[in-house]
Amino acid sequence: MTEPNKIFDGLLVLQYKSGSKKAMSLLVKRHHEKLCKHAYWYTHDMDQAKDITQECWSIILKKIETLKNPNLFGSWALRIVTRKSLNIINQEKRELQKRSDFHFCRVIENEKHVNKEEIGILQKAIMALNKDQQQVLRLFYAEDYSLKEISDILSISRGTVKSRLFHAREKLKKNLK
Repeated sequence: MTEPNKIFDGLLVLQYKSGSKKAMSLLVKRHHEKLCKHAYWYTHDMDQAKDITQECWSIILKKIETLKNPNLFGSWALRIVTRKSLNIINQEKRELQKRSDFHFCRVIENEKHVNKEEIGILQKAIMALNKDQQQVLRLFYAEDYSLKEISDILSISRGTVKSRLFHAREKLKKNLK
């Protein structure tokens, strides 16, 4: 953002702090679209990006008094959107992990030809893997997601998915011998 734009934002922030509602309206008009695009960059879902941006405007209104340098409003607001977007993504990953853990255990339990002892041994071996490997393994085998789908879900490259699957399989082979 150019220096005159930063200064203009700074003036609007100061006016808002002095009680001008119109100043905040102008800040929203100036930054809303950019903040939405920034949230979308993380979520790849426009509705979710709009929701995140809306929540962030509430946070911005509550915390604007803590902004030390009003000229840095744009980058400050962008950091809020970044943190909120990452929090949402991480929350979704945790929820996905919980669902896949539950589903994976159910899939194993439903297998007729596997006895309870083998199930316990396999579950222990899986739990010995690191969380990233467990996650990819479960998405691939229990949820039947493709490498591309896993890559999209976890926001990692296909190569990373392949690598994690390979290392998970190798560790399982080693631990189950």
